[in-house]
Amino acid sequence: MENIRQVARAGFNPWQRSRLLNAWVDSLTIAEIVERLDEGTLFTLNPDHIYHLQRNPDFAAAYRSATLVSSDSKYVYWSLGLIGRAIKQKSSGSDIVPAYWRHHANNPAVSIFLLGAKEGVAEQARRRINGIAGREIVVGAHGPSFEFVNDPEEIASVIAMINASGATCVIVGLGAPKQEVWINKHRHLMPGVKVYMGVGAVIDYEAEAVKRAPGWMNRNGLEWVYRLSTEPRRYWRRYFRTLDFFWLVLLDGLRLYRPPAFAAPGNSPEPSGDPRVTLISSKS
Repeated sequence: MENIRQVARAGFNPWQRSRLLNAWVDSLTIAEIVERLDEGTLFTLNPDHIYHLQRNPDFAAAYRSATLVSSDSKYVYWSLGLIGRAIKQKSSGSDIVPAYWRHHANNPAVSIFLLGAKEGVAEQARRRINGIAGREIVVGAHGPSFEFVNDPEEIASVIAMINASGATCVIVGLGAPKQEVWINKHRHLMPGVKVYMGVGAVIDYEAEAVKRAPGWMNRNGLEWVYRLSTEPRRYWRRYFRTLDFFWLVLLDGLRLYRPPAFAAPGNSPEPSGDPRVTLISSKS
């Protein structure tokens, strides 16, 4: 299996893409990611995503469609370094989203729709972001029901809301694998949207409804400790599943990892789900 690729896109400098198990991670800074998010889909890889990528073909298909994949976890970042495929930095969704809307605060061509979180939280995030940006950069917000992804009527209603809003970017915070699968399945129904981001709990953070872990915990890979201690019922299963991640990374480093039989980014010859991203070179 290939381990490192050099990829390119017209208008941007080439960059490195590193394989971790059956996923590819782009070696880009937050600023470089924001710069490239003029079109396409961003997903943010963490150990729980790796768990689902071994078991969920629909999730793997969504990841294959991604334009960019960032490291949402210090453990993803550290693991790539340990097995000789280092990337520039951890670039979590909770850092990319505020960098994105601040970068475009004075760009009238960019507008955002927030989809996710509990009822009222997305609207709270909308008001906060617009107050800081100084304009109506967030043009719509909706907290869907818990069964949203399985309710065709609600999905149709939300898609109509997004299209009517005129949003060019949809930030989806439904949790994995729901958000990635939903984006991949429905994005063709929103022709005015240029950018999609699947970013988990970021809408909660933007609303200041949930506090992020202190900076020193984030820097040292301890955000999971903070989340588990503050919301144990929400996160205990997710972090228990992380144990599987460390075993798989060990196998990958020893070249003993075998990907699941279904198609996934790491065992695909295609450089990206976005045809604008082209392969320059690769090595194992």
